[in-house]
Amino acid sequence: MIRTLTFIVPEEQNGVDVRTYIRKTLGFSARILTALKYEGEMLRNGELVRSVDKLCGGDELRLTLFDEASAYEAVPAELSVLYEDEDFLVLDKPAGMPVHPSPGHDRDSVLNAAAWYFRNEANFVFRPLYRLDRDTTGALVLAKNKFSACADLEKTYTAVCEGEVPESGVIDTPIGIKPGHTLQRCAGTGDPACTKFCRLKTDGKHSLVEFHLLTGRTHQIRVHMSSIGYPVAGDDFYGGHLDRTEQQMLRCSHVQISWPALEKTVDIRADFSDFQKRLFPELFR
Repeated sequence: MIRTLTFIVPEEQNGVDVRTYIRKTLGFSARILTALKYEGEMLRNGELVRSVDKLCGGDELRLTLFDEASAYEAVPAELSVLYEDEDFLVLDKPAGMPVHPSPGHDRDSVLNAAAWYFRNEANFVFRPLYRLDRDTTGALVLAKNKFSACADLEKTYTAVCEGEVPESGVIDTPIGIKPGHTLQRCAGTGDPACTKFCRLKTDGKHSLVEFHLLTGRTHQIRVHMSSIGYPVAGDDFYGGHLDRTEQQMLRCSHVQISWPALEKTVDIRADFSDFQKRLFPELFR
């Protein structure tokens, strides 16, 4: 897919070179600048321009990036769309669906379903900006081009955890692969991992908890909460019980997309479903 962005250089940027304008004023990464040089096009007032060339106030700068179409197999599947524009598609990911194809799930991933969703769009591109565990539900952002893939994201997760979780706290404990396992993680060894949490409500037996991740380790919330004795309800992989639900009660409940280059900010909320709320009515009244 081809995406072109057009900017009018403000007078106060007179004399700034193209590289500085793209990197500092627009906030694009060095990777995007390199892509513009070798996989795209930069035009100043309709003429090709180099990154070292100077800009004048009032100049029109057109930036174009070309991208190869996504090559995932298109498999019919229903997708719940929370938000869509020309740069982003935000889905409400269901439980049981991995984000990427993998052994045993090579045709039932989010990306297979997205390929079906865009099946009538020629040369369409999409890339997830983060990963959610297979059984974690909620907001998942897909970028439709290389420009939008550089947007800033702030995510909030919400979970129902077992027990009366403390009012707030920070878990700063490394996470690594559990000895003897290939998938399961454990706390206390491995890479640095930091999770901030705040209890929203509790009935003494379960707690509704909000999380912000300062790192992005696999299974981070699940491992950290299990390590302090408050596993996610329905997550028997990390010690949660299945008496109320066999569905993991962890959700990406809010994501804010900030794209300074286009002065765009989008807030998307993805609350627990009515079915999930009925499983723990004391926490959702």
